[in-house]
Amino acid sequence: MKKLVLAAALSAAASTAFAGGYSEPVVEPIVVVEQAESSSSGIMLPLLMLVIVGAAIASS
Repeated sequence: MKKLVLAAALSAAASTAFAGGYSEPVVEPIVVVEQAESSSSGIMLPLLMLVIVGAAIASS
């Protein structure tokens, strides 16, 4: 009788543990967003710095 109760308890515990079943984990793809730069964007910062330095020298 003890074995029957133990078997019933173990089967109940096992059925609740696997109640949801197994499903593959969902892995979201990695999305890399790159901003396109124009060809003149690399020259804008040095020109802007040159204008600022020139204005600072002219005002002093």
